[in-house]
Amino acid sequence: MGLDADVAAQLELLESLGAPALSEGTVDLARVNYNAAPKPHGDALDRVEDLTVPGPAGRIPVRLYAATERRGLPVVVFFHGGGWVLSSVDGHDSLARRIAALSDAIAISVEYRLAPEFPFPAPHDDCWAVTTWLAEHAAEWGGDPRRLAVCGDSAGGNLAAGVALRARDEGVDLALQVLIYPCLDDQQGDYASMAENGEGYFLTAADMRWFWSHYLPDNHRLDPRAVPARADDLTGVAPAYVQTAEFDPLRDEGERYAERLRKAGVPAKLDRYPGVVHGFVSRWHTMSRAEQAHDDLAAALRTAFAA
Repeated sequence: MGLDADVAAQLELLESLGAPALSEGTVDLARVNYNAAPKPHGDALDRVEDLTVPGPAGRIPVRLYAATERRGLPVVVFFHGGGWVLSSVDGHDSLARRIAALSDAIAISVEYRLAPEFPFPAPHDDCWAVTTWLAEHAAEWGGDPRRLAVCGDSAGGNLAAGVALRARDEGVDLALQVLIYPCLDDQQGDYASMAENGEGYFLTAADMRWFWSHYLPDNHRLDPRAVPARADDLTGVAPAYVQTAEFDPLRDEGERYAERLRKAGVPAKLDRYPGVVHGFVSRWHTMSRAEQAHDDLAAALRTAFAA
């Protein structure tokens, strides 16, 4: 059926402005361009607090979001996207607010260290440190450590999947892993969507090669915490909810991962959203189909926490 009309209009606007690809130029230029992009207005919440958690290289900044002052809420640990190179807690503030507003949970957004200054394993280790701290101490912030989920978009989805694999191996119980158009494989050749959607749909195949080159040292290319597609066995990992976009080069790797989870006996729900591109979930001010994705994501979290 083609692109949604509002998505097509945004892509035409970017082309008319001569907007550079994410991977064009320096890392500093990419960060400036990314941070300058307009973002949707964030939901008003009863609690928004900047806090810190002990980490492997010092205190890790996090931001807590909750729509209510009630205690005993489930907890969603959120890892922002941006190719491990871009964005921040501030850059994904509106999406983290939306997750807290709709899911009746505390959302904890993690300011993990960014590549290329801090390549793998630093971002993963920061996300793991926050997750394991919350598994023991969430009650101190009004959360229920027995109801803990991880969630991320794009590179954040990669981090969430890596944390879920490590949680299985190290005995941390997660209610759900939410993977929003995740990047899970550094090898592009096996995925038709990488060729079909590799140019002209906001995120490009060249962008992904650029992001991986900054994040992933050669000696870690077989580590499933960095490249979840390299995991030989997915048995026993947390149940998953995966969202993909029809016109996204990452579409097929997310969908294949969901299929592999199911074959390993892991409950894995997959929703593919037609007519949209990578990043649409964070852009509901310009891409209206994101609203449905938000509702679906919140429903998946509420169902997992109820179970």
